[in-house]
Amino acid sequence: MTQAETRWQVRVNRPIAYDVVKTPDLFAPENDTLMSFGWPQGRRFVVVDGNVMRLHGDRIEAYFQQRGIEAKIVVFPGGEENKTIEIYQDLARKLDAFPIHRRDEPIIAIGGGVLTDVVGFLAASYRRGVPHIKVPTTLMGYIDAALGIKAGINFNGNKNRLGAFEPPRAVLLDRSFLPTLPKRHLLNGVCEIIKLAIIRDAPLLRLLEEQGAQSIANCFSSAEGEAILDAAIGGMLAELAPNLHEEELARRVDFGHTFSYGLETRHEHHLLHGEAVLLDILVSVLIAYHRNLLSEADTARVFALVRTLEIQLDYSVLDAQLMWDALQDRVKHRNGQQRVPMPQGMGRCIFLNDISRSDLNAALSQLPTWIAPHNEHAFER
Repeated sequence: MTQAETRWQVRVNRPIAYDVVKTPDLFAPENDTLMSFGWPQGRRFVVVDGNVMRLHGDRIEAYFQQRGIEAKIVVFPGGEENKTIEIYQDLARKLDAFPIHRRDEPIIAIGGGVLTDVVGFLAASYRRGVPHIKVPTTLMGYIDAALGIKAGINFNGNKNRLGAFEPPRAVLLDRSFLPTLPKRHLLNGVCEIIKLAIIRDAPLLRLLEEQGAQSIANCFSSAEGEAILDAAIGGMLAELAPNLHEEELARRVDFGHTFSYGLETRHEHHLLHGEAVLLDILVSVLIAYHRNLLSEADTARVFALVRTLEIQLDYSVLDAQLMWDALQDRVKHRNGQQRVPMPQGMGRCIFLNDISRSDLNAALSQLPTWIAPHNEHAFER
């Protein structure tokens, strides 16, 4: 006779609520936005990117001093190569030596996507979770990396292998950081805007074609530049919000994040994330073209936009075997299917699960023709 089982069910939905706030001149003495999240007189553990500290450190330190806030400012060495467990542990030790209240003294992360990822993971794991605020200072962070709830570090030769879903208390957006970025890093973020435009927002693509070059030249300080950024942020949040924990693994925002995984992992010291994504996008666009998902005219538009925006890419890093292996890794990450987002016309998306090695090889073999400075492909065809 089998003993009857006893079962207790636990079902809890953790609410997720955070604000994404555009606020000009965040560290002006009269700006209260940063300290409005958490206890205004409380202490703050502040992690700042090394380059940001060099350029803006005096203003950041003065902001806390003028408000009488005890702030422990820790400088983070930027770069993908520092997204490691060793850096995470170093930050954890420093945080533990400057204990903060568990609920009302949020950690503040000021820097690019690498920094906000690492600090987000620190916040998720320290005392099983403390609040944090993201202040992205790169265009990549402003329109992409800082907006969601994913956090993590690289481990065992793999990107973001250790991590968590941890919502911030707030994401505070201040465009005044953008003019101090090197042009290459500004273009790094533009690559992610191109991704969104191709896969979900045809009007944004037209805006990039018409206003993108000038907006880059003025570091998105104009009304047209702000419109591009706002469209990118709105599009990204619209994609992320219904699926913050990635229960649905077919995600449009993963366009450009299939083959790029292997490229970025192998070449992390000289290939920026957005550059790897754009290389993936160009190869994917050619796969879509050969699969009759994109017209020749739309395919030409993508390559023309890259030239118009003067984005320089290192095509020598493209390696068919490396990219094929990256696709196989993504199959594991996406629970056994490729789930590769592909454009089906500009601004529309389809997911493929049957990309073959011959599809990849064909795209790579045709790429030199399409990237030629004066290639024969024309919009009117």
